[in-house]
Amino acid sequence: MRILLLGSGGREHALAWKMLQSDKCTALFVAPGNAGTASIAINLSLDPNDFPAVKKAVIDNQINMVVVGPEDPLVKGIVDFFLEDDDIKHIPVIGPSKLGAQLEGSKDFAKEFLFKHNIPTAAYATFIKETVDEGKAFLESLTPPYVLKADGLAAGKGVVILNDLEEAKDELENMLVDAKFGDASSKVVIEEFLSGIELSCFVLTDGKNYKILPTAKDYKRIGEGDTGLNTGGMGAVSPVPFASDEFMKKVEERVVIPTIKGLQEDKLGFKGFVFIGLIKVGEDPFVIEYNARMGDPETEVVMPRIKSDIIDLFEGIANENLDTKDLVIDDRAATTIMLVSGGYPEAYEKGKVIRGLENVEDSIVFHAGTSLKDGEVITNGGRVLAVTSYGKNFEEGIKKSYQNIDKLDFDKIYYRKDIGFDL
Repeated sequence: MRILLLGSGGREHALAWKMLQSDKCTALFVAPGNAGTASIAINLSLDPNDFPAVKKAVIDNQINMVVVGPEDPLVKGIVDFFLEDDDIKHIPVIGPSKLGAQLEGSKDFAKEFLFKHNIPTAAYATFIKETVDEGKAFLESLTPPYVLKADGLAAGKGVVILNDLEEAKDELENMLVDAKFGDASSKVVIEEFLSGIELSCFVLTDGKNYKILPTAKDYKRIGEGDTGLNTGGMGAVSPVPFASDEFMKKVEERVVIPTIKGLQEDKLGFKGFVFIGLIKVGEDPFVIEYNARMGDPETEVVMPRIKSDIIDLFEGIANENLDTKDLVIDDRAATTIMLVSGGYPEAYEKGKVIRGLENVEDSIVFHAGTSLKDGEVITNGGRVLAVTSYGKNFEEGIKKSYQNIDKLDFDKIYYRKDIGFDL
């Protein structure tokens, strides 16, 4: 099978690494990919959001399946584009329809879905520019902290949590009136704050059947002790130690099953990964958000823990017989630590030479923001590398990752030294 994987981050390198373990994968193309995918697959220089260019690549390279890594092409409707084109509609695309991807593309849409299907989540209200004063009045009715979410995609930076009421009102004005996040904050969802510990639950679905993948916990803040600005993620661990069998039974019964049923009832055309951002409040799960794809850096710890043939599972999605497929999970823990460019998530420089990759032993290095120049691997993004390791528990995995990080270097390298500190 000849497969095209769309995307360029650590998630895509991890997916590519996993897919190439399958005997069913005869050729793998990644668009646009990075220096890591270039070493194991064939990179194609094209934008995943340029659907006609994707179509041309699919035809030119005789592609049999397309796997979509990032959210943008999904929210923009790449699945619908394929289904509506006679030349390529027979080629399965692993990912939801444009409507299904609205679970990630619109916070308001997701909250409506959660309430409609009685899935536990925080109370909320949605406001637009014209109702900004009502939004401020709603904030007055809440107890701090105040949670404000840009409705649309904002590269993981559209959620603001503030303790001060006046600051929250100013931020609401910033988002709605001054368009702080552009079109993404033309609507803002204000939620009640839930106090607990967060984790991610990943589900594969063919639209009616589902498989629950390993849980993971990622660390979003740039600073140690979960301080500072939000990032795309600074590290992750899997499994999540506090997600007991009893807790996961509640997740399945109260969240996963009603989500899959809701996708069917609402005819959302969802075939692919459902990422469910959860918070454990006491002993109960509540949904914070949905994503329509795998998380990053969680993919870098979830994929290494899947023993099954991932292409076989993708075929189960395409053929709507996922229930006939086996999902086997590695008992070992996996952890990943992100190495980022100095200055990230704000201004940072690119083009720094990465040294020491050949010295890493007993860990897997997934490339995120890298490219090749004159035969050398250089930095090409804020998040640069993810160093993933197995261990009998997360502590052992983390220790191994840090030992290998000591062998790596690039100018202004930064990483958190406390991943897993709260477990």
